[in-house]
Amino acid sequence: MATEDRKERVDRELIELLNEVRIALPGVQVLFAFLLVVPFQQAFSQLSDVGRYVYFGGLVASAVAIAFLITPASYHRLNLRRGVEEKEQMLFTSSRLTIVGTGFLAIGIGCSMFLIADFMFGLEAAILVSLATLAVIASLWYALPLIRRHGGSEAEKRA
Repeated sequence: MATEDRKERVDRELIELLNEVRIALPGVQVLFAFLLVVPFQQAFSQLSDVGRYVYFGGLVASAVAIAFLITPASYHRLNLRRGVEEKEQMLFTSSRLTIVGTGFLAIGIGCSMFLIADFMFGLEAAILVSLATLAVIASLWYALPLIRRHGGSEAEKRA
């Protein structure tokens, strides 16, 4: 098996990152669209003050997630023909932006779960459901990869 040089590796990793973002972006856009129409629903007027704040927090978090998740594609497009050093910096920056974006997406999802559970079952259930949702997301999106990263074999760490 032929090994790739630094430029090939950076190019491949950048394409992989952009493909990963391409998967997350439609989900956050659908969430944002859902949150945009919520105030126009008849039941929105029945939301408590806490519910309105959580709604607005979820809307803002989703909008910020969209901004962070679109940035790597825009960054790449504006700096497409750069040298390896600049592309590697673009890769590292875009990776951080994506991680932050998924964090805001998680907040948006947690807030949405709060709203739905609050409306259907009350405040206590809303708190429990939203915290459980955030715990699952944190475990799968962040803890699992970090644990595997630090606990993998030497070959996995080099890959």
